[in-house]
Amino acid sequence: MSEQTGQQQAARPGRRVVIAGAGMAGVQTAVALREQGFTGPVTLIGAEPHQPYDRPPLSKAVLLGKAEDSAFDIDFEALGITLRLGLDVTALRAADHELDTPDGPVPYDALVVATGAEPMVLPGSEGVPGVHLLRTLDDAARLRPVLERQHDVVVVGAGWIGAEFATAARAAGCAVTVVEAADRPLAGALPAEVAAPMAGWYTESGAVLLTGARVARVEPGRVALADGRTLPADAVVVGIGARPATGWLAGSGIALGPDGSVTADASLRTSLPDVYAVGDCASFPSARYGERLLVHHWDNALQGPRTVAAAVVREDGGQPPVYDPVPYFWSEQFGRFVQYAGHHTGADALVWRGDPADPAWSVCWLRAGALVAVLAVGRPRDLAQGRKLVESGAELDPERVADPSVPLKSATL
Repeated sequence: MSEQTGQQQAARPGRRVVIAGAGMAGVQTAVALREQGFTGPVTLIGAEPHQPYDRPPLSKAVLLGKAEDSAFDIDFEALGITLRLGLDVTALRAADHELDTPDGPVPYDALVVATGAEPMVLPGSEGVPGVHLLRTLDDAARLRPVLERQHDVVVVGAGWIGAEFATAARAAGCAVTVVEAADRPLAGALPAEVAAPMAGWYTESGAVLLTGARVARVEPGRVALADGRTLPADAVVVGIGARPATGWLAGSGIALGPDGSVTADASLRTSLPDVYAVGDCASFPSARYGERLLVHHWDNALQGPRTVAAAVVREDGGQPPVYDPVPYFWSEQFGRFVQYAGHHTGADALVWRGDPADPAWSVCWLRAGALVAVLAVGRPRDLAQGRKLVESGAELDPERVADPSVPLKSATL
């Protein structure tokens, strides 16, 4: 059977769609299938026992005890979506159209891989008491007492999750030291001239930021750095990145990239017939940016499922939908609302809008005069207008872009 024929048949009544992963991407795929008229059986498999939930509140309201959970307000029963929770998927046998689980095989006619990403573990910290990750509802539950007791906390990694946890810990009254191996925060996400001013945010909040510092070992009650310094630590929170949760696909024949992501095509189809991939575990080719993107952010997990659902329900053999979004994410840290839209790799000009020493400012990246990315700190209008300009590909006047009093939408040529 051809790949196209298999995908067309997957949309017919009675065909079984199985979704591996019950996070945002998996849940939204199930909902989108129903919204787009799919009437066959839909099964959503989740490794965690909890009702499917949203992750962003974990580092905010849930962590600070302002909310017990962040479960999606979705009536799965009314939508005819079968939930199988607390169940791991352990292997994919594509020739048999089956997933392996501890409860036995699960057959599918169309499969959506939405297993997300898993946090990277600090080498040598496994099994050490007081070491935490912050990825799941259970992780947040274990960290709440740390904040309530105002422990001395060491955060390893000054990326997005490290900054958000440090923000919450300072709000709770904890003494916080953040250890970052690079010379600035967000080194893996932003260029030096943009990320460097953010170092001052830590100091303003009362947190200590140690850059160019590497962890040698973690021991109960302390963290030893490679330069000989030791830091008191009632708790250690590790936020050094995440990798696609695709280890279970080993030997399945599905194509994976060097970063471990499932290499989906422009319609989020994988190299295997009747198998799709979406969210943090999948990369996709972007015609807009001329490269393959792996986007570990909430908006990607929200938008991608619509493309997957459209591809699954397609029966007419016409052109499949194309997924080429303007990536978007946000972060709340140290009293600031930080937003980013686009992808700045490949830009040939960087234009500041405002002074990074001020509470609100933005940065725009241009390529051949067209806006390709915008970072907005406390300037949501810049973000909203900039996102539309990236989508349209309009050329801008750099001088007008640099004037923060000029609306971005008025800077077009």
